[in-house]
Amino acid sequence: MKAMILKRFAPIDQNPLDLVDLPIPEPDSDEILLRIKVCGVCHTDLHTIEGELPEVKLLIIPGHQVVGVVEKVGKNTSRFKEGDRLGVAWLYSACGKCAFCRRENENLCENARFTGYHVNGGYAEYIVIPEKFAYLIPEIFSDEKAAPLLCAGIIGYRALCLSEIKPGQRLGLYGFGASAHVAIQVAVHWGCEVYVFTRS
Repeated sequence: MKAMILKRFAPIDQNPLDLVDLPIPEPDSDEILLRIKVCGVCHTDLHTIEGELPEVKLLIIPGHQVVGVVEKVGKNTSRFKEGDRLGVAWLYSACGKCAFCRRENENLCENARFTGYHVNGGYAEYIVIPEKFAYLIPEIFSDEKAAPLLCAGIIGYRALCLSEIKPGQRLGLYGFGASAHVAIQVAVHWGCEVYVFTRS
């Protein structure tokens, strides 16, 4: 398969990703193999590529806003079948045992692994993902429109839920990045009065 691999950290304008040929990965018993259709570019990917984040695994294929089609399923999987269109997000896996996981806060897991950071991501033709951390993509979304929802959408919606905002209430957002631009659409749909505080 073709893949963009990070072998060294460098500013993005120095083109630090190399196009290489790699074997198509094989899914383990609890994993699925996706043929990637699109993968978005997140600012976290840029931080990864430029070496601004700690503990990045090299060599690595970046990318964590992945939309693809199931090509193969592991023998212990049951949620998805070949041909299903799925998404892969930043959270690749969690331990399921720590205090955060037991409270259903897997995103805070002490042993979490992240897509395109600890394990190979979506700047490739194929990816393997634990079945538990794959998401069925509704037909209403095109591949390109679904991809950002797997990062900014997840973060923005989670923030809305944590705010405990109710339809019709007033909401204040501090900053207006990718996740806020998704969250504001949901809040407006809920009939909320929204205020944004930002430097620009």
